Parts: sequence; structure tokens; C-alpha cells
Amino acid sequence: MEIWICVLAVAFMIIAALVIKIYLMKKSAREIRKAFWEKIKNDTNTLISISSHDHDMCELADGINVQLKELYGRRQRYQQGDLELKEAITNISHDLRTPLTAIYGYLELLKGEEASETVKNYLDIIENRTVALRQLTEELFRYTVAASEAEKLELEDIVINGVLEESISSYYAVLKQHEIMPDISIPEKKVVRRLNREALVRIFGNIISNAVKYSDGDLRITLSEEGEIVFSNHAAGLTDVEVGKLFDRFYTVNNARKSTGLGLSIAKMLTEEIGGTIAAYYSEDIIRIRIFFPEVIL
Repeated sequence: MEIWICVLAVAFMIIAALVIKIYLMKKSAREIRKAFWEKIKNDTNTLISISSHDHDMCELADGINVQLKELYGRRQRYQQGDLELKEAITNISHDLRTPLTAIYGYLELLKGEEASETVKNYLDIIENRTVALRQLTEELFRYTVAASEAEKLELEDIVINGVLEESISSYYAVLKQHEIMPDISIPEKKVVRRLNREALVRIFGNIISNAVKYSDGDLRITLSEEGEIVFSNHAAGLTDVEVGKLFDRFYTVNNARKSTGLGLSIAKMLTEEIGGTIAAYYSEDIIRIRIFFPEVIL
């Protein structure tokens, strides 16, 4: 009888030790998960530390810390490269502005002089190319400004309905010029989100401008009470690969040669910066750009 009591006592001690070990390991796993999320979310260069002295869990934390160090290094290199790229674009666009303005001014003077029809045609061609180049330069400059401002946007309660209506109205002349009559669906109920007004105006404007470039003559804009905005239009001849790259910097498809491809890149950057998501879809010759701003409960 005493032997069985000893066996049960030993078994109980082993089970108790295993339960404690499992509890401590689960506690360490939770600590690692929480610490890892905080390191990634807060973009800090501190490493993970745990209260447990378990060899395996310590090795796991050390292994994650090695990867975090590598991630920090890559992130810093990326941020430095991105900063240098923005500065280069700003300098290039600034350096191009002055000579382009001078060229355009002299072209205006030349057009006022007597010239043959051939010379006038040549001057018109030069003027068109100069205007296009100036527009591209301005677009590059606006991108770098938007990228710098995106990091310090202040949020406030915004009625999306009103901003969307104003954005569509501001592009009325452009849409009419391209013979596009937009089909608009906006609910009467106010869709309020905590956003940045200027960023939202730029997002909508860039997407409408993109629709003008690619549309086959139609544009549908819908806003749901859940905070989803969808811009859709027919655009025959595109591919899923092209549509998937629309948000990439400097990417343009063949029928948009007068663009740097930065408009939708800016829209994506600003949308994500103010807490939304944006994506593009293509099916049955219709391109759809979907933006969603979830309701944030404080």
C-alpha cells in the first residue's frame, strides 16, 4: 500500500511539474507574441525579452531577435533609400521648373511673331511637348510633397458624402470634356469617419483623374453606409497584371503616356495613412477601384 502511495505521489509531482512547465511555456509564448507585435507596430529597435528561463523559449526569443535585427537593418536601408529618392525627385522637378518656364515664355513670344504655317505647326508641337513635360514635372513634385505630408496628417470627423460630392463637382468640366456622364450613388445617411479632409480630396481627385485616362466613356461612383467607395468604369484592353500594378510608383499602361503613374500611388499612400484600404479589380472589361474606411470605435 505504501508503495502505491509513493508511486501516486511521484506521479502527482511529475504531472504538477508538467502542468507548471506548460503554463510557464504558454506564458512565455504570450509574452513573445505580444512583444513581437509591439516591436513591429511601433517601429522600435528594442528586442524581445521574456520572464521565463526555459532554454527552449529563450532560444526561440533569441532567434526572433536575430530576425528583428535583420528587419530593422533592412527597414532603415529602405527608409534611407526612399528618403534619398524623394529628395532626388524634389531636386530634379525643382531644377526643371525654371528652364521649362523660360522655354514656355519664349514660345509664347515666338507665336506672336510672323511665321510660315510650317513654322507655326512646329511651334505648336513644341508647345504641346513643353506643356506635357511641365505637367509631369508638377506631378513628380506633388508626389514628394504628398509623401512628406502623409506622415503628419491630422485627423478629424469628416462626412464622406460631402467630400465625395465636392470632388465629383470639381471634375465636372473634365468629365464633360471627355463625354463622361458619371452614374453616382450616395446615401442620404451621413457616413462619418475620422479622416483628413485634404488627403481625402486628393484621393478622390486622383482616382477620378485616373478614370478619365482609362475610361471607355463611363464612370460609376458608389458610396455605401459602411464606408466603402467604389469607382468603376469600362476599360477594354487592360490585363489583370496591369491593373495589379496601378498603385506602383511610376507604373503606367500604354494608353497613359502623359502620366508619371504617381496619381494612384499617392492615393494608396494617403488612404493607408488615414486608416483605409484600397485595391483595384478587373473583370469583364470593367476596372473597379475600391476604398474602404472602417468605423473606428474609440
